[in-house]
Amino acid sequence: MNRLNGKTALITGGTTGLGLATAKLFIEEGARVIVTGRNPETIKTAQAELGDYAIVVPSDATSLPDMDALAEKVKETFGKLDVLFVNAGYGHFMPFEAVTEAVYDEMLNLNAKGPYFIVQKLAPLMPTGSSVVFTTSIANVKAVPTLSAYGAAKAALRAMTRSIAAELLPRGIRVNAVTPGPIGSTDILQKVGMPKEAADQVYLQMAESAPMKRLGRPEEIAKAVAFLAIDATFTTGAELPVDGGWSQL
Repeated sequence: MNRLNGKTALITGGTTGLGLATAKLFIEEGARVIVTGRNPETIKTAQAELGDYAIVVPSDATSLPDMDALAEKVKETFGKLDVLFVNAGYGHFMPFEAVTEAVYDEMLNLNAKGPYFIVQKLAPLMPTGSSVVFTTSIANVKAVPTLSAYGAAKAALRAMTRSIAAELLPRGIRVNAVTPGPIGSTDILQKVGMPKEAADQVYLQMAESAPMKRLGRPEEIAKAVAFLAIDATFTTGAELPVDGGWSQL
């Protein structure tokens, strides 16, 4: 439908999973896209998959100097930014008693502090009518054992969605959040060190726990992000669950 013809987008954590699926959809809709990642291998494969309409760059979602460099890259390449999808993040599955200060800091820095400051750095490049979409998690409203620090960080991000939306509203920038439930085909559990067999079991349990009795697909998250970023022009400060009903039923 080319809803994003002439638009520009930045997707953090976009070399795999939800971010990559969203980048593909944005490109199909006519956008020019910058995607960030940290793994050299996935940066290379994402660039090959996305083609000439995307620029894939290395960037650490917890590093403020990297964010400054990224803002300069957006300014030099696009001049402005119409959509900012703040997606980079993950969680460590770890019992409360085993969480160290280093793990706690990692979860808060990646999932709360990083998103806060990336918006601060990029907002000056965003014109009236642009939008920010955060990726939160059902762990911010549901008790998920072994995800206490991650859940706390995502709850903070949900609160930021509201407060930043209020502050950016006079500038015509909408801020919303998409809230994934259990999503398959992302390999996120293996990325944080969980063996494949254990990860498969966790996914099976999650699918059984979801009212719709299945895992979501990355493309389903991408469509929700596109709705919030493009179509939901009378919506700001909101959270859209895409979780098979898990947080609602």
